[in-house]
Amino acid sequence: MWIKRRRGWEIPESRITPEAHFRNRRALLKAMGLGAGAIAGGGALVAGLGSMRTAEAQWRFGRGPAPERAPDPTADLYPARRNERYTVDRALTPEREATTYNNFYEFGSHKGIASAAQRLPVRPWQVRIEGLVKNPRTVDIDTLIRALPLEERVYRFRCVEAWAMTVPWTGIPMAKLVEYCEPLGSAKYVVMATFGQELSQHAPGLRQSWYPWPYTDGLAIDEAMNELSLIATGIYGKPLPPQNGAPLRLITPWKYGFKQVKSIVRIAFTEERPKGFWEEVQPSEYGFWANINPEVPHPRWSQAEERLLGSGERVPTRLYNGYGDFVANLYVNRRNERLFA
Repeated sequence: MWIKRRRGWEIPESRITPEAHFRNRRALLKAMGLGAGAIAGGGALVAGLGSMRTAEAQWRFGRGPAPERAPDPTADLYPARRNERYTVDRALTPEREATTYNNFYEFGSHKGIASAAQRLPVRPWQVRIEGLVKNPRTVDIDTLIRALPLEERVYRFRCVEAWAMTVPWTGIPMAKLVEYCEPLGSAKYVVMATFGQELSQHAPGLRQSWYPWPYTDGLAIDEAMNELSLIATGIYGKPLPPQNGAPLRLITPWKYGFKQVKSIVRIAFTEERPKGFWEEVQPSEYGFWANINPEVPHPRWSQAEERLLGSGERVPTRLYNGYGDFVANLYVNRRNERLFA
């Protein structure tokens, strides 16, 4: 999420030139032999553009392959068997869209972070299990993934910014992970954290010291144990790419995306309710529960509709993102809480 205060000189987003028109104009200029440097008349700019002609830059703009990475040690586990209990009535979002339009503030406050995220080293990777657990310990990611069952589920995904996608996630039912962690009976919440300053050389966004790094958020234990909660390790039948939260991320499809912690390095069980990253930054706009509700607007925009990645179609938002039959019972005794912020 991009927390931004509008100024008087700014134009509304509705007047932004559509991307397709912009790209068509660039293609026309290229056919005429007129690059950006020729139009500007700046030799330095031309040289600068020339230096960007690397595989990474080309991939970012859709003109080449992604930079090569070492093979994932768990690649043999994909594609996993699909669980047909979790089906949707929408077409899948094209993989290209879902893997190049991403929020990951550790790499930048814009959606085009996919290229920068390729610098994230996802092996070796360890996850610390701590807090109110029987046996605090650190687990290697490949040991963890192979110790628990993987399955594929197709879920709707809804960002608080009112865009949405439908993707096949591969992962571990979170209830199985909770059992693996062996929490004590006094644990009421599970908190997850993304990597922090230890990887700052790979994630330039961490230099933004005004944010409360590392990124954390959490769930109540009964939410974590709900059958929909998934700890994702893959997407589209392959291991997760870094921009989507490799090697381990949370998926709770009835909640806004900011709750769904990426690149997890710590799982802690607590008795006190945690305060998440965005709740810390802007508590008036982002609460702990963050369940999806078309009738409850964000303070700065409506949540009544959502824009589908790929098609651009606008469709009505559904209460709990359409998963009310699975999760509405979790909140019967919490109706005095701020459930939908």
